[in-house]
Amino acid sequence: MISRLLTFVVLSFLMACSVGHADTSTPVPKDRTVLSYKISLTDLLRIDIYQEDDLRTMSRVDAKGKVNLPLVGEVNVVGLTVSEAQKAVENAYRDGRFLRSPQVTINVEAYAAREVSIQGQIRSPGRYPLPIETSMTVLELVTRAGGFTDTAKGTAVNVTRVTPDGKKQVFTIDVDSLLKGKSGANINDNSLMLEPGDIVFVPERII
Repeated sequence: MISRLLTFVVLSFLMACSVGHADTSTPVPKDRTVLSYKISLTDLLRIDIYQEDDLRTMSRVDAKGKVNLPLVGEVNVVGLTVSEAQKAVENAYRDGRFLRSPQVTINVEAYAAREVSIQGQIRSPGRYPLPIETSMTVLELVTRAGGFTDTAKGTAVNVTRVTPDGKKQVFTIDVDSLLKGKSGANINDNSLMLEPGDIVFVPERII
């Protein structure tokens, strides 16, 4: 009888310890927005303002690179990081004297299609996704696409870009020198970072 009583007491003590040490911590929420990511056209943003539920909004970045917000109207966010966009929205509400000390949180609910196209004298032409968390150079894209064909003119690779205001820009990159590690390669040729919608064309070398 005594042994049974002792067993019961020991088991009760162990159960109490187990309950007392239960894990009460809550999971740390994962940040859904990469800090270095720059907001693009057609991204869908959720914009919250602390203790201002009436001003919460879901807005897609329009063709002008702006979002339309209650009271303040249009605010430019394209090309900004999420942190920079939050400050831009805070400034808009503060400068317009709608809020004294707004605290804005922005989440990217849906990313725009982030693709570039490479055509011409390349072994695997087509469309390639741009990573959200990092940038990509023309040299890296050429490498991903299998490299140049034997007749490619790698010294004059063209990158065509259309800016948010509709203007067309064309950059000519000497990728061949970068691939071969030539000392005379222009360092600027490897500093151009591709942006969504860029079209890369590799011309044919005239023999």
